[in-house]
Amino acid sequence: MTTITMRPVEPDKDFGQLAAWFTSIEDEASTETSLKEYYQRVQERVTAQVAVDDVGALEGFYWLSRHKFEAGRFDFSLFVPPERRGQGIGRRLYAELSAIPEVAQAKRLRVSVRDDSPADRAFAERRGFHILRHQFMMGLNLDTFDDQPYEAIIARLEGEGFQFTSMGALGNTEEAQRKLYALNDSTSASTPGTGGEHSWESFEDFQKSVCQSDWYKPDGQIVVIDTTIGEWAAMSAITRLEGNDYAYNLFTGVDERYRGRKLGQAVKVTALRFARQTLGAHQVRTHHNIKNLPMIAIDNKLGYVPMPGTYLMEKVG
Repeated sequence: MTTITMRPVEPDKDFGQLAAWFTSIEDEASTETSLKEYYQRVQERVTAQVAVDDVGALEGFYWLSRHKFEAGRFDFSLFVPPERRGQGIGRRLYAELSAIPEVAQAKRLRVSVRDDSPADRAFAERRGFHILRHQFMMGLNLDTFDDQPYEAIIARLEGEGFQFTSMGALGNTEEAQRKLYALNDSTSASTPGTGGEHSWESFEDFQKSVCQSDWYKPDGQIVVIDTTIGEWAAMSAITRLEGNDYAYNLFTGVDERYRGRKLGQAVKVTALRFARQTLGAHQVRTHHNIKNLPMIAIDNKLGYVPMPGTYLMEKVG
């Protein structure tokens, strides 16, 4: 019988396999290099272990992160290859992470599981987790996407004093980054289904986590400015992650004061044009909270089609 032991992750030894497993979990390409770079930034908040057999082969892992500003909250990923499930490895990994003193006393413990894997959901539910949020992916074929019907909307908005530009065109200055942060933070926190949660602790956190990231492309951070009063009204951030053959629309948001004027459609179409013309992508993907009906309606109109997603599950201590 194979003996399973646990040991801390070793980046040079394990991250190639872990990157492949993260790609499977998240449906987004992860590479050994990108995982190492990410680990370097968050290492002080991460505890990760791998399960190995008696010849040292990897049989699964957990990756536990202490939340960067919410005290008492931990987020984790746990994975066992399909061919090795049903042998107690997942139970062992979860027992190991939940026995960590800080985790055992945690106020909130969160994990994302695929919505097309009932077994993963059941595993979490048996351990006291409940569904907090349902997020699913949508994809658009850029080769067949017709952006011309939206030209009139963009022209109308420009005639009303709205400037469609990008962080690149604005010089990606600190002043512009602060305005991007304020718009991104307020619109994401007011998105239906988010519960008002904020993604960043401060501008400095946003600047480090977003503006200094490898995936951040200033020209792909499309913003709309109301030139009549200088307010930033809408944004759509798009990029092409290393290893992906598609572009990824990270977020599209419209200030609450400007909603209902088709700015969401217009700024997203502008971002899609950038993805097709500059990034050379043939497809774009994005994720939606299932309660974010206004943005889902926009993507349905643009021609996006639904793809599998994830349940964010939470256990409250």
